Amino acid sequence: MTEPTQFWMIEGAPTPVGPFSHATESGGWVFVTGQMPTSPDDDTAPLPEGVAAQTKRVMDNLVLVLKGIGLGLEHVVSARIFLTEFKRDYATMNAVYAAHFPPGRLPARTCVGVTGLARDALVEIDFIARRPG
Repeated sequence: MTEPTQFWMIEGAPTPVGPFSHATESGGWVFVTGQMPTSPDDDTAPLPEGVAAQTKRVMDNLVLVLKGIGLGLEHVVSARIFLTEFKRDYATMNAVYAAHFPPGRLPARTCVGVTGLARDALVEIDFIARRPG
């Protein structure tokens, strides 16, 4: 029998900027909605300045969502990254992103340049994770 899909809204995570769950889970696969560099404490607060600070906030928000469903970065198998200033910000974003994962334990990844993101953010990242067992 297939387990029903779970729809997760995580207390303490940033308020979604649209009509969606923080994550959904089906058959042990977890799809974490793209996180923005918004504050989990005040979704109306200004976004951090620069792609380094925004990438750190996005990664922190992703960790909050994963933790809220009993997972961590070690469970992430794939990431998608969206940058509004690809050429300018790619190297800086990579440095901040990579620092969150142990060496040799980087998930598969796609990174694309986009013309715009919600709240005029510079970066958005989503994850696919796999629950052990």
